[in-house]
Formats: sequence, structure tokens, C-alpha cells
Amino acid sequence: MKIRSLPYLFLAGLLVSGMAFAQSPIVIKFSHVVASDTPKGKAAERFKELAEKATKGRVKVELYPNSSLYKDKEELEALQLGAVQMLAPSLAKFGPLGVKEFEVFDLPYIFPSKEVLYSVTEGPIGKDLLKKLESKGITGLAFWDNGFKVMSANKPIHLPSDMKGLKLRIQSSKVLDTQMRALNASPQVLAFSEVYQALRTGVVDGTENPPSNLYTQKMHEVQKYVTLTNHGYLGYAVIVNRKFWDGLPADIRTELDGAMKMATKYANAIAQQENDNALEAVRRSGKTTIYTPNDQEKAEWRKALLPVQTAMESRIGKELIANVNKEAARLGVK
Repeated sequence: MKIRSLPYLFLAGLLVSGMAFAQSPIVIKFSHVVASDTPKGKAAERFKELAEKATKGRVKVELYPNSSLYKDKEELEALQLGAVQMLAPSLAKFGPLGVKEFEVFDLPYIFPSKEVLYSVTEGPIGKDLLKKLESKGITGLAFWDNGFKVMSANKPIHLPSDMKGLKLRIQSSKVLDTQMRALNASPQVLAFSEVYQALRTGVVDGTENPPSNLYTQKMHEVQKYVTLTNHGYLGYAVIVNRKFWDGLPADIRTELDGAMKMATKYANAIAQQENDNALEAVRRSGKTTIYTPNDQEKAEWRKALLPVQTAMESRIGKELIANVNKEAARLGVK
């Protein structure tokens, strides 16, 4: 048998390893802090499915839900450093990053309906906001809906005055801090992954969340009362590391854009139903009393919280707040 030369074998080895390398999929690590069975968790699963199918396996999306990879305070830094490629952080996260305009989403009663919300996120206002992330090394791809927030505590909350003295968990947002102080409550900033334990041990008395987050994190098991204030909005921006995104082959980027559009449509379609289902599950558990404010009580909540919009004009931008309110007026919603 003829023995091949070492140079030949070396070159053949390089060729084989090079082919294997060329066929290795592009990995997108997608980290988020909520459960897989929430609207965001399900939308992330849908994106993974669509992206891998559209790229015929050239892209592999690895999902890390429930803070299994990074917690609230860590994930944005990890994205900027390239340790993770994709996130879907809540919109409140971008204020501390230096893009204060995103805190417009935290303003109480800024979105009187989903119609107004989508007009903002899918229109020029939303596009301009996503562009502001580019200077931070971030590319914004989409907005995902997660619904309006309810208040929870271990005492009945019918009126704003019932909030006095309560320690309420919030995200790190100057708007949410101001909101809770307007209600004479004491705002406490905590990572989402720490909220259940803080509620269980009495470190905080209550919190605000869409029903889907409240239920999937089992907060209803340690909160006796929920009030359907629908006072604020919680949504997400799906973002990627800009250097990573710009470095992708153009055809791959186009396919991923298409997958994200379809996943976004799915996310926004299921958000309301998921929250309705979660609220019903909380009700059926028998562990939490759910209260719906009457019209007079709703008016009291609005009276207490609407001034926060004016108080935050210098931080967020008077013109931006006015433009969002103009969308509501244009659509005939008050």
C-alpha cells in the first residue's frame, strides 16, 4: 500500500476542517428574564422556529429564559460586550442605558388603547426610538407587546390613597419611581427574578405587572389582592448586538428580519389573550381577590397619576410626550 506524504495529509485535514467550519451554523444566544409560557417567552420560541426554518439551519437560536443566563442588570451589558447576541428587555431598561426617551412607555395612562400603542410602536415614533439605540452598539428590531399592568399587594387597593406607605417593587425607571411617589408609596428597585422571594418574605409589599407575569412567576401565591388599574404599559424591544448584526451575510439578515416580523405579529396577537387567561387562572386559584375599580375610582387613579406626564417632560422630552398624546387624539381615543 502506498503511503501518502505528510504534506498531503496535512492539507487534506485542513480542507475537511475548513468544510466543517463553513457548515457550522451561526449561533444567536437569545436571553430573557421571563418564563417560557409568557407572551415574550412564546414569541421567542416562535422566532427560533421561524429563523431556523427560514435560514435552512444556517442559523441556530439558543433560548435562555427566566434569567437562566443573565439577570435584568446584567443582560444589556452582556449584549454590548457580545457575550449574548439577542435580548428582549422591557422598555424601562433603556432609560438607565442613557436613552431616556424610551421612558415614555412607562408614563401612566399614556396609551389609552392598544390601537394607540401600535400606532406609536409601528409608526415613525417607534422607528425613531429604535434608531437612538445605535449609538449604544445596539440595533433595535421590533417592539413586542405584553399588556397593561395591574397593582397587587397584601391589602385591598381600591383607591390611590390605599397605596400610602406600601413598599412597591419597580423596575429601575425614574418615571416608575415618580409614579409610586405620586401615590405616596415607597418604590423599591429589584431584579425581576428576585420579586417572588421579596414578596414572600415581606421585603416589598406589592408590585405592578401584567397578569401573565404575575401568574407565571407565581406572585399571586404571595399577593392576596390584585386591582385592575391598567395604569401603565409593559412592553419589550427586541434588540441585537449591532456589530454582530452588521457582520451577518446580507441574505441571512434578510431572512432573520422576515422571521422577526412574523414573530412580532404573533407576539402582539397573543398578548391580550395570554393576559386574560392568566387573570382567569389567578381567579380560579382562589388565593387572590381580584378587584375591578368602578368609574369613579378609575377617575381617581387617573387624577393621581396623570401629573406624572408633566413632571417627566424635562427628562423624556415634552415634544415626544405631546406627539404620543396627539396619536391618541388623532385616533379619537381619550
